[in-house]
Amino acid sequence: MHHDTAKPQTRGPGRTSREDWINTALDTLISDGIDSVKVLSLAQKLDCARSSFYWYFKNRSDLLDALLGHWQSTNTDALVASAVKPAPSIHSAIVNVYSTWISGHEFDTALDFAIRDWARRSGKVRHALDRADAARLSALAAMFERYSYDPGGADIRARIFYFTQIGYEALDQQETWSVRLERGRGYLYCMTGVTPSEGEVAALGAILPQVG
Repeated sequence: MHHDTAKPQTRGPGRTSREDWINTALDTLISDGIDSVKVLSLAQKLDCARSSFYWYFKNRSDLLDALLGHWQSTNTDALVASAVKPAPSIHSAIVNVYSTWISGHEFDTALDFAIRDWARRSGKVRHALDRADAARLSALAAMFERYSYDPGGADIRARIFYFTQIGYEALDQQETWSVRLERGRGYLYCMTGVTPSEGEVAALGAILPQVG
């Protein structure tokens, strides 16, 4: 009796796009770290020949540059864009930024932390991260200045806003909905020095993830 021992045909370069490689590499970077982003392992995940990688990238370094570029054009660009959106008050402007930051659609928090971990091992990535942080802080400071905060005060408030949110995400706080909303009211006041209106608190509450 004849048995067919031929291996299943894997996907070739015509069925695997550049975006497939980048997306799989991003998922691997987030879940396992930069050391696991290797051509062979990515090819296995994509069920394609390793050689198809070279249809889209010169080498692994070229892929890593693409990952950095993706992060810069999503997270940093999204945060900067949110900071310049028109808003009737500083509280509304902050809510615009929060909306981008925590929605998960524009700013990828998991990717941001994966890049920060990568930066501990790469001077090139460290420089890129430093530039990104500076651009984000500059945009947030300019946001405060638009609402009549002096440059020095705007810079400090931008840093409090930015560093607080990074720390909050890093600690992965699991607050109840009511606690999160009440603290959100306090955060708005502490970051601006102005008591938010009920409508501004409600706008913040509308975008906060409901936990508990």
